[in-house]
Amino acid sequence: MKKKLAIIGGNKDQKRLVETAKEMGIETHCFSWDKSAKHTVCKGIADYFHPISVIEKEQILEKCKEININGVVSICNDVYVPTVAYVAEKMGLTGNSYQDTFITSDKYTLRQVFSKQNVKTPRFAIAKEGVDLKGFRYPLIVKPVDRCASIGVIKVEKEEDLQKSIQKSLEQSYIKKVIIEEFISGVEISVDSISWKGKHYILGIKDKEFTSGGDFVLLSEHYPAQLSFEIQEEIKTETLKALDSINFKYGASNTQFKITESGEIFSIEINPRMASDFAYTKIKLYNGYDYIKGVIDVALGKFEEPIFTENKFSGSYYLHEETEWVRQIIENKSFYSDIIESELFKENEVYFGIEGYFIYQSTQKKRFTN
Repeated sequence: MKKKLAIIGGNKDQKRLVETAKEMGIETHCFSWDKSAKHTVCKGIADYFHPISVIEKEQILEKCKEININGVVSICNDVYVPTVAYVAEKMGLTGNSYQDTFITSDKYTLRQVFSKQNVKTPRFAIAKEGVDLKGFRYPLIVKPVDRCASIGVIKVEKEEDLQKSIQKSLEQSYIKKVIIEEFISGVEISVDSISWKGKHYILGIKDKEFTSGGDFVLLSEHYPAQLSFEIQEEIKTETLKALDSINFKYGASNTQFKITESGEIFSIEINPRMASDFAYTKIKLYNGYDYIKGVIDVALGKFEEPIFTENKFSGSYYLHEETEWVRQIIENKSFYSDIIESELFKENEVYFGIEGYFIYQSTQKKRFTN
């Protein structure tokens, strides 16, 4: 009898989940709000599409009980995480604790947990009237506690700009709550992992490049990060410590760090789900591991330790006003044998100024030039 998989969300990323699950012979049930085209990409692709909003966890649970699903999963979006955990917990399926999802859904709570568990983190405070920032050094970062993908993140260079930046960041917060942190200067990297019964497997460490204006829009990222063996080992240790601190047991995760010039490592953020920006594609190009199949297997209560069959470089570049040269490469991709996938977005798909992307695989870190 076919296994039945509930997929929370119906956007482009979940489409990859649906397609992989169907290739695995699994019956797919997609749950998503049906009032927007970007949330109904999986409609007509999944075996069954249920027009229930991803935040309506009780309704989704009742439908999953009726269907008698065998697993529940989602990727690349923080909003879906609590519902996945809630359904799994209530049905006795493989998944993380619903209560623990609230640790990472609030960046202030996460910072508090990190501090208690000796995970090195920037100095921080909640933004409120009369907040004491004595000892904080500028520049600072202000950001909503409840958003991801750099939404509402602002770098503040001087004190007179702080209140204006807090107000601007508050406008992006669903719950109107903002955290203030000391800015850590250095290289930003992130770690992709998959976990089973509390054991964490590192799949890749990538370095990242952002816009120069302080709005932190991602311009490129590359596997593997160019780091010394000692730094890599320390990052792996810190990743395991960070995941343990939030009681993370099952599935994909993405942990972000800053490395200073002196080699200090600070935990910046941890996402209890697969990274966005096509991490599943780039991981497979980098080391051959099928990340999506891995998270589906975990959701269905089975797991095989990752086996890496490739040893390549992979990465992506994003089309932005600071990287206008990327457009020419996308439009002339047939001349570049290393380019695996590319797209120019339609006007209504442009997100934070990103108008398109391309993904490459190579025998070295690829430095395309303008």
